[in-house]
Amino acid sequence: MKLLSAKFDPDALSIMIQAQVDFEQFERQWGADRHQWLLNFEGCPVWLHYEFYGDICWLSVDSANDIEVLGFLTRLLTPLIETPQEGLHGQ
Repeated sequence: MKLLSAKFDPDALSIMIQAQVDFEQFERQWGADRHQWLLNFEGCPVWLHYEFYGDICWLSVDSANDIEVLGFLTRLLTPLIETPQEGLHGQ
């Protein structure tokens, strides 16, 4: 998976992620286009969402009290973002 962008949206309690995702690598239920996984990040429940038809994924939390966790995760993801030029050099 190539991470292309990660945008922290504190109002939506989420991080919007653009990436090249190989949908075939996900376990899924046929006919469903949205998948959700509940993760535990250091005691904080974080949702990973993926929508196939919109080709979008995002992380979210249920409580504004956990918003700093998303900020921290955004800082962890930022160095992993590949620009289109970086992707060409890696091929």
